[in-house]
Amino acid sequence: MAHESHAKTLPADLGAPAFVDVWKGRALAIGVVFSIIAAALAYADHSIVPLVRAWVMGLMITFGFAVGGLALLMVQYCSGGKWGLLLRRPLEAMSRTLPLVFVYWTVSAIFMKRLYLWADYTSVSSTAAALKAGLITEAQAHCLDFKRPMLNPAAYIWVSVLCFALWGLYAWRLNSMGLRRDADSPDNTPFWIKKFENTSGPGIVIYAVTITAASIYWVMSMDITWFSTIYGLLYLVEQGFQVLALSIIAVIALSKAEPYKTILRQTEQHDLGKLAFAFVMLNVYLAFSQFLIIWSGNLPNEINWYLDRIRGGWGIVITIDFILHWLVPFTLLLSRDLKRNKKRLTLACMVMILAVAVNQFWLIAPSFKDAARNLHFSWGILEYAAVPVAMTAFWLAFYCTRLKTRPLVQTNDPHLKEILEPEHAIA
Repeated sequence: MAHESHAKTLPADLGAPAFVDVWKGRALAIGVVFSIIAAALAYADHSIVPLVRAWVMGLMITFGFAVGGLALLMVQYCSGGKWGLLLRRPLEAMSRTLPLVFVYWTVSAIFMKRLYLWADYTSVSSTAAALKAGLITEAQAHCLDFKRPMLNPAAYIWVSVLCFALWGLYAWRLNSMGLRRDADSPDNTPFWIKKFENTSGPGIVIYAVTITAASIYWVMSMDITWFSTIYGLLYLVEQGFQVLALSIIAVIALSKAEPYKTILRQTEQHDLGKLAFAFVMLNVYLAFSQFLIIWSGNLPNEINWYLDRIRGGWGIVITIDFILHWLVPFTLLLSRDLKRNKKRLTLACMVMILAVAVNQFWLIAPSFKDAARNLHFSWGILEYAAVPVAMTAFWLAFYCTRLKTRPLVQTNDPHLKEILEPEHAIA
């Protein structure tokens, strides 16, 4: 026998709750405190180099949220589903933080000579002189000359600016279309669904190409001898991993008040947990596949990249990375009950975000010869914690600002009627 359905109704005010401003204030305070700590650490270390390296780590984390949010938004428009009604506004807000990420990138561009060998040795003669002086190895000299048409300061600048322009174009396009759809009649919803699909489909392809270029220029080229055809894909999946984790945390936190208190049901929360579980599996699959291919092939050039990140104490970091990236979230998200428990699901997602930070540290720090196969304590290494925390905190404050500029629910979404039905209702 069918149960009687008593559909819920949305509140009149669909804006973000007032406590989002409290989040913003706390994020700003944390950003200021850790900025002071970072400055003190740089003074104690008597060098700006660790700070600049840590800055790239903070750039990649916040870049992952902003551009990854844009990518997941496009995936949602192409795939459909009720989860889009819950995540669309948080994802749009992430995409609109791109200007701050661009500012972060300009700082790394200014200090590129402290980050990349190819920015220091821009000609065959300078490479030969550095090799003769013992500043670089023969392998590095060969790679510098071979890769120079691609890895040079001019290409770094114009490729990065082009990537930001494309991401900015799509962020502006999708956000403006979202507002126009809100203002349009519900009768035109099929038209908007098709329009978003036609825009997002090519956008996902462009995103895949540009994320590959950005990850190669900004991180992979720190080690001039490293080759990887899967590097961009690893960052692509990592961004989905971290964006989904932050989105779930945001949605659960927002559900303490209207309008998410009304629209977040256990059913959709469970679905988001399953989607996060899928990203956990895909992330570890790609990372392990790269390692397995190189290990089984016994390739000397590629093996050195892993040895730099396993020996000399770095084995501890990769072990922690493995535990946080796969073992803990995989174990937790296997549980059906956990995915339906807000506090436990939030904890699992926090672990996922922490895993991203640890992984970025493991990727970036050993790229430099003073740290490769030599994990040692210094004031400078603490910058890898202080600087990214400060940068991420300021990003979160900006994100809260973006989140408050629009209604959190699209009232003409075709899934709204279904999501407002009580969970016990049976047709």
